[in-house]
Amino acid sequence: MSPRPQPGREFVLTLSCPDQAGLVHAVTTFLVSHSGNILESQQFDDRLHDRFFMRVHFEVSDPSVSLEKLRAGFAPVAGTYRIIWQLHDASTPTRTLIMVSRFGHCLNDLLFRRSTGALNIEVAAIVSNHRDFEPLARNYGIPFHHIPVTPPTKAEAEARLMRLVHELDVDLVVLARYMQILSDDLCKRLDGRAINIHHSFLPSFKGARPYVQAHERGVKLVGATAHYVTSDLDEGPIIEQDVVRVDHSRAPDELVTIGRDVEAQVLARAVEWHSESRVLVNGNRTVVFR
Repeated sequence: MSPRPQPGREFVLTLSCPDQAGLVHAVTTFLVSHSGNILESQQFDDRLHDRFFMRVHFEVSDPSVSLEKLRAGFAPVAGTYRIIWQLHDASTPTRTLIMVSRFGHCLNDLLFRRSTGALNIEVAAIVSNHRDFEPLARNYGIPFHHIPVTPPTKAEAEARLMRLVHELDVDLVVLARYMQILSDDLCKRLDGRAINIHHSFLPSFKGARPYVQAHERGVKLVGATAHYVTSDLDEGPIIEQDVVRVDHSRAPDELVTIGRDVEAQVLARAVEWHSESRVLVNGNRTVVFR
């Protein structure tokens, strides 16, 4: 596990903009002028769309250089090069709200990783349309909110959810096998800050028993996809995917177990990379600086 960033000393700058000469020089000049020392730097030039992406993790030696001073200093650079950017204290945990229904493998995995320090997130609340995991939330000392969802109450349920997002100052919403379809309006309001996980059989095997369908078709790969939530169901920008090879000897319940393990791992990596500002959206795709 990497050393924890030093509060007030280490920062992460992410940016995207039209590709043009002088970008890297402008960024490094800004860092030098603010006593910055680069710890990690990654960049990607999307030549197909003429767009440049960059992530810089740096430390500052001057104690008077604050996050606010850095943001104020970079603003003119961003204006000159038409940069879309974010600048964060690298030590600040991402305030996260986790949503779950009745499959708890992803939720349990995220909570355990957070408890061991493997994820730099702060779980502000757990929201569910069932009460199955209220005891688990209590064990971790996390507020649990039961928000039932029915067709007549869906709008009010989503309104309650958004109130929580605002009241708890939530940066990231994680759908950890939350088995409800979000409205188009809610998806737009959570654009770029909501992550979903699903098995890799879509769109071939839909419905409540995808692993049984997959077994009947003799699939050889079981996997999962983590992506940002959009109004196009299960088609948002992909952050991470993984697969495990299986064969004819695996029963449907074994495929389910394998699939759940993959889902938990893929979602955890997506949450980790998002919380470390390693994921930049590039249209319908993502740039992931691992």
